[in-house]
Amino acid sequence: MDDSATVQRCLEGEPDAFRTLVERYQGRALGHAIAITGNRDDAQDAVQDAFLNAHRALRTFDRERVFYAWFYAILRNCCYKRLARRRMDAVDHAVRLDLLESPTLPVDERLAIERALAALSPTDREVVMLRHFDGLSYAELAASLGIPIGTVMSRLFNARKRLRDGLSGGLAPAQIGER
Repeated sequence: MDDSATVQRCLEGEPDAFRTLVERYQGRALGHAIAITGNRDDAQDAVQDAFLNAHRALRTFDRERVFYAWFYAILRNCCYKRLARRRMDAVDHAVRLDLLESPTLPVDERLAIERALAALSPTDREVVMLRHFDGLSYAELAASLGIPIGTVMSRLFNARKRLRDGLSGGLAPAQIGER
């Protein structure tokens, strides 16, 4: 069943309909929240808050839009609110990003990428993860982040540069290269 029909079922009062959306998107949302917050616990809390907020605001959802794009805006706000509450001074370097569990990437390269990603600002980490791990186009990034395409290109260019600078020994795997 598509998202629009599921939302309609929610609005009609079907108690388990929203669960379908949660189950469909919770993994993806958690990955994005980890990328933004840099902390699994905060990410889980932000995802929960975002789903609660989305459920409350479901009547405002325009069914002509893609549900996850609408939900992502809510999730992003929840993540940044959580970061603001924590007044996070440094990213937790112990966090292991689940999105980097590639069997083809050697462990030492994966750890170097994780450290470099964790050292990025939440904004830089978010744009890199959305582009290179989720494969969003520049237009999709602009729509998801609510910024012009030129700003997306600039942020991505600068985030990639900082990521490359953060990688020891000049390691620059294809996943992070300028595609």
